[in-house]
Amino acid sequence: MEEERIIVRPAIPADVVFADEIIKEMEASAIARGSGISKRSAASVIEKIDEGKAIVAVTETGEWVGFSYIETWDNGGFVSNSGLIVSPKHRNQGVASEIKNSIFNLSRSKYPTAKIFSITSGLAVMKMNTRLGFEPVTYSEVTREARFWDACKSCVNYDVLQNKNRCNCLCTAMLFDPQLN
Repeated sequence: MEEERIIVRPAIPADVVFADEIIKEMEASAIARGSGISKRSAASVIEKIDEGKAIVAVTETGEWVGFSYIETWDNGGFVSNSGLIVSPKHRNQGVASEIKNSIFNLSRSKYPTAKIFSITSGLAVMKMNTRLGFEPVTYSEVTREARFWDACKSCVNYDVLQNKNRCNCLCTAMLFDPQLN
């Protein structure tokens, strides 16, 4: 049987119908991996879609496949690439890499001088980030904005972050600095 073509593109307003599915899969995936996650609300996903700060992957027939979004910090000095998720049915097909490349390019086009960062515990994301020119850094090299770190409160490892005075945790911080690339 031939696989249905997957389209990776900037999210459009009609994609808000996927918000509940996206947040449920984010949480289920984190639980299955036994890793921490900063939980998102459907409203926050919808906001990113409406602001033009999201990438979505869908099949030709309109089935949701994957998602990621960007957020700005420190008055646009930093951009985070966040929330990368692919439906279990469509994993191991290169979709995550396509979404990651697209969200990175969206970040670069919207905020060309911003440093782009990613906080992850996933090896696959670390490898994708490395291919794009990200380097591992200490937490002091990414945004110090409290609003970013407060989003970690829903993570099972938040106590580790707090006990380390938000200097490190179980996730790896990775940074792309356009001045160096």
